[in-house]
Amino acid sequence: MQKNKNISIWMALLAAGLFGASAPLAKLLLDNVDPIPMAALLYLGSGLSAALASRWIFKPGQEAKLGRANWPWLAGAVLAGGVGAPILLMAGLKITPAALAALLLNFETVATALIAYLFFKESIGRKTVISIVLITIAVILLSWSSSGEWGFSLGALAVLGACFLWGLDNNFTNQISAHNPLLIVAVKGLGAAAFSMILSLISGQVFPSVPAALAAMALGAVSYGASITLFVLSMRQLGAARTSALFASAPFMGAVLSFILFKDNLTLVFLAATVLMVAGVWVLVSENHAHSHVHAVETHHHRHVHDEHHQHAHQAHDPAVIKGEHAHEHSHAALEHSHAHTPDLHHRHEHG
Repeated sequence: MQKNKNISIWMALLAAGLFGASAPLAKLLLDNVDPIPMAALLYLGSGLSAALASRWIFKPGQEAKLGRANWPWLAGAVLAGGVGAPILLMAGLKITPAALAALLLNFETVATALIAYLFFKESIGRKTVISIVLITIAVILLSWSSSGEWGFSLGALAVLGACFLWGLDNNFTNQISAHNPLLIVAVKGLGAAAFSMILSLISGQVFPSVPAALAAMALGAVSYGASITLFVLSMRQLGAARTSALFASAPFMGAVLSFILFKDNLTLVFLAATVLMVAGVWVLVSENHAHSHVHAVETHHHRHVHDEHHQHAHQAHDPAVIKGEHAHEHSHAALEHSHAHTPDLHHRHEHG
């Protein structure tokens, strides 16, 4: 259990690093690409790369396929995180310093955690709350208008709006995270790209040259496609709120690149916010959640090995490789025990 948690933590941090590089690199491309076509190309690169990778990364029978009940969640994720959020982010980047925008993306963590707690009843402990508070204070410091007037800058509000939509996306995706992550990324990417391309045509925004388009697609394949795949895999073990909190480290990679590429000013406010965000992520990583809990009888379909939560028999005709990781529909008997755990697929229970 602890080994799986550690692997998931590293996957979330790697996903964060890949995504964190997207803001400053996308800002470079925005000189030649309008915001909506940029969003379309980023997700087109993400979807195409995931679709191609799905043909050779996972062996047949290793990952659960998406069923009819999963499509509403996937559609919501596409509209919120694949269409609305990237468009708002690209619009905000047009009028916001890249380093500031990169750090504002931490608000996605807060939005994801609050939505998970309020609407999906995901457990959030004391350390998770402390982490959210620290990151929220940092976001307020960073997003306040630089002129000193009361109110938020339009660019900062656009980035924060994108974060809220990504919070919805994360929670919708969490509901289907047991299924093939590359298929999820492929559908999200291609669906979002198609919608954004239609918006581009309606709004009259011009598509870029072939070299610029290919550069945007390559960025999308790495910073969106690979990043989202790792994010989905991490959510299986950690849940939406905790994975997103670790993902809050993404803006630091973006901030470093921004200082290198754009020579953005390094202010005391920026440094203070950075310290708060690092502290928030550290508090969450150090969380140890353990108590006696009950597993209800459940039947579902996902990738697994025969651990303490998966002690079931296989039929003779079952093609799954029983000794390794495999996916098939299986049932869990009722079980009560106590151990350290996170809100993974088998521990999304209510707390008193």
